[in-house]
Amino acid sequence: MSDTLTLSAEARDRAGKGASRALRREGRVPAVIYGNNEEPQTVHVEEKLLAKLLGTGHFFNSVIMVEVGGKSVRTLAKDVAFHPVTERPLHADFLRVSEHAKVHVNVPVHFKNEEASPGLKRGGVLNIVRHELDLICDAAEIPDEIAIDLSGLEVGETIHMSNIKLPKGVESGIHEADATIATIVAPSALKSSEGDTTKGEEDGAE
Repeated sequence: MSDTLTLSAEARDRAGKGASRALRREGRVPAVIYGNNEEPQTVHVEEKLLAKLLGTGHFFNSVIMVEVGGKSVRTLAKDVAFHPVTERPLHADFLRVSEHAKVHVNVPVHFKNEEASPGLKRGGVLNIVRHELDLICDAAEIPDEIAIDLSGLEVGETIHMSNIKLPKGVESGIHEADATIATIVAPSALKSSEGDTTKGEEDGAE
């Protein structure tokens, strides 16, 4: 299960581009907390702390307790806008959630036992189509990652969403059961070698 993250925030008195620019000059990032049938709340957070949480690798699939005005608000990060050149965070959106609400989250995929895949041992390449899975689960039970076992897979085999065993209480938010997650493809050298062999066999047949 993903760890709960904590982020301190302060209420914003003023809105608008000018106020936001002033906050950024002070090392703060404007943000908004919305949802759960409550009025949106405008806040600002410390840029360095936000960047640190973003660097954990599971910012978007963890519950984030935003502490503002002496209260902790349970949220999920829904979006962070970045500067196109400097990549500094410019704005963040947080969605309020109740403790056991059903939530949509994107959870990273981890592939294990590559050494037990005959296809990969022969030089095949793991072609990852989806690095994250859209899942529906309890906000208090968000998985850190979904592990996919590559044992026994050969070149040409495909891993579909229907092949993945999800943790108890977790459902797929991907509607196509045959959605491709990854495939094991032949390397170009192997394809070339097989092509030469076929050509040689054809020449011999003549």
